[in-house]
Amino acid sequence: MILAAGLATRLGELSIRKPKPMLPVCGAPLVRYLVLWLADQGIREIVVNLHHLGEQIEAELGDGSAMNVSIMYSRELEQLLGTGGGIRHARTLLDDGHGTPIVVVNGKILLELDLAQVLDLHQREGFEATMVLRKDPDAERWGSFSVDSQARIRSFLGHRATNPIASDIDSLMFTGVHVLSPRFLDRIPADGPQCIVRTAYTELFREQGELGGFVTQRYWWEHSTPPRYLAGVCNVLDGQVSLPFAPGLRTGVDPSATVDPSATVVGPVWVGPDVVIGPMARVGPYVQLGRGVRVEPGRTLRRSIVWDGMRVERDTDNEILTG
Repeated sequence: MILAAGLATRLGELSIRKPKPMLPVCGAPLVRYLVLWLADQGIREIVVNLHHLGEQIEAELGDGSAMNVSIMYSRELEQLLGTGGGIRHARTLLDDGHGTPIVVVNGKILLELDLAQVLDLHQREGFEATMVLRKDPDAERWGSFSVDSQARIRSFLGHRATNPIASDIDSLMFTGVHVLSPRFLDRIPADGPQCIVRTAYTELFREQGELGGFVTQRYWWEHSTPPRYLAGVCNVLDGQVSLPFAPGLRTGVDPSATVDPSATVVGPVWVGPDVVIGPMARVGPYVQLGRGVRVEPGRTLRRSIVWDGMRVERDTDNEILTG
């Protein structure tokens, strides 16, 4: 399941135009990268929940057949249900009745992760739920976890197990990727919006149940705010993340773009289809230009994102131009 129903309030004015999973990164929205990543990991059945501007997500992904997957939608029309409520609402689409584990991923991230390793740990240890965690210097701000040498979570958002064992790894944060056994969904409260961490996970931890933690140090980035979105695009342009399944160029200039001979393009950049860069303009480094963008003569763009169809008539530096 891809969680894609949030209101994206921390994106400010960007969220008026697009839901967070539809933020464009080098030619494709985040949610398309996630579907392609899941397909690359061998997953073929995907559920996406929808609320804020959900029609954009459904129009982008369709039934998934073009990406060799089957996509179903769980629509939260009247009320945003949160991470727990959203999964509960989609249960009939997720639970096959045979105990098959459910992979859940937040729709605002890009990452590198071998899901087979996570699923192997989850099933080998018989965990009820397995959270994918990562070391982070700001883990206390995000909400900190620790795991022992048996991959069991020993501290959880400031709470410690009643029979503590020395933690093998601490100062961990939750990546928004987890594997759930269907029985774990019974722990989600039956009504209303719910955060799955504050409800089901907290209950499982306090009961000293089978709660596992898989620790990864591979690439992970979430795009919740304009600065993080811009930094995430720069990371992709910089080659910090491997995206072998990316739908097209990750960097460079599309063959259909027109660059005036007197203009300067300084990589890394992503210049999309039908872009026109005018005389004496300077584009880059770390610039993403969406389809059909027009850069007026003499303009200078550095570390900026420009969404589809815009005409850039002034210099930009460290900006996101949406129209």
